[in-house]
Amino acid sequence: MDLPALDRHSVVPLYYQIQQHLLEQIRTGVLKPGKPIPSEQEISARLRISRMTARQALKSLCDLGVTYSQRGKGTFVSTVKLEKNSRQVLSFSEEMQACGSRARSKVLSFEVAAASPDAAEALGLPPGEKVISLRRVRIAGSSPMGLEWSRLPLRAYPDLLQAFDPSMSLYQTLFERYGVQIVAADEVVEAGLAGAEEAKLLGFATGSPAFFFTRTAYAQSGQPVEYVKSTYRGDRFKMVNRLTQPEKRQPEKSRGRRGRTNVQENARSDRPRP
Repeated sequence: MDLPALDRHSVVPLYYQIQQHLLEQIRTGVLKPGKPIPSEQEISARLRISRMTARQALKSLCDLGVTYSQRGKGTFVSTVKLEKNSRQVLSFSEEMQACGSRARSKVLSFEVAAASPDAAEALGLPPGEKVISLRRVRIAGSSPMGLEWSRLPLRAYPDLLQAFDPSMSLYQTLFERYGVQIVAADEVVEAGLAGAEEAKLLGFATGSPAFFFTRTAYAQSGQPVEYVKSTYRGDRFKMVNRLTQPEKRQPEKSRGRRGRTNVQENARSDRPRP
C-alpha cells in the first residue's frame, strides 16, 4: 500500500500525519479488518523516519481501538466494534444474537464456593454462605470477547450444577427450569487496562483498554438472582446508550403589575406613605 508524502516543515507532527493517512486507508476499506498494516520497520525505512516515530504512529492507532497488535506477528486492523447495550437487561448470548454473531463459552470453573463479601452483600446473603460460582470466557464467532464471573445463591438453585450446561445461556436456563426471568439490573461500568491474566485469556496485549462491569440482576419478585463481574475487550466493544432531555416545566406567570412579583407588590404596599 502507499504511504504518505510527509510534510517535514509542517507544525503537524510526523507520527500524526502517518496516523491520519492510515486512518483514511482503514475508513475507505483499503486496509480491511483482520489484515496487517505496514510494520514499524517498513514505515521507518520507506518514509526515512526514526523507528520511534513509526512506533508512535502505530501505537496511536492501537490506542484509538482501530488496530490491535500481536507480539511477534504485527499490527492488524480491528474488526467492527460490537455494541454493548446498556439500555436493556440482556445475556451475552442475546447481545451477540442481536449483533448477528454466534455466542459460545469456554468454561474456566463451575463449582460451589463460599460467597465473597461483595457477592454476599449484593445477593443479600450471610457472609460466607455457599454460592454457585461460574467463570467463563465469552466468545463471539471465533474471537474471545470477555470474561464473566457469575455468582448465584445455592439455596435458590440447589441442582443448578447438574441441570445447567455452562456452555449455554444461563438466563435461558433460569427461565425455562426455574421460571425466573431477569427483569432489572444495577450495573456499574468502568474503563481500565487489562491485567496479565485477563489479557492472556482474551488474546490481546497486557495493558490494553478494557471495560469492567459489575452487575446485580433481579427477578420479577425483586430478589437478587445473580452477581457478576465481567471484563470486556475495549478494542471489540463500544458502549451505546440513548440520552433524553428531562421535560421542562413552563415558569409561572407573574401576577403583579409591570412584571412585579407578588412579593414585590406586598413589600411596596407595606412602605409608609409620605
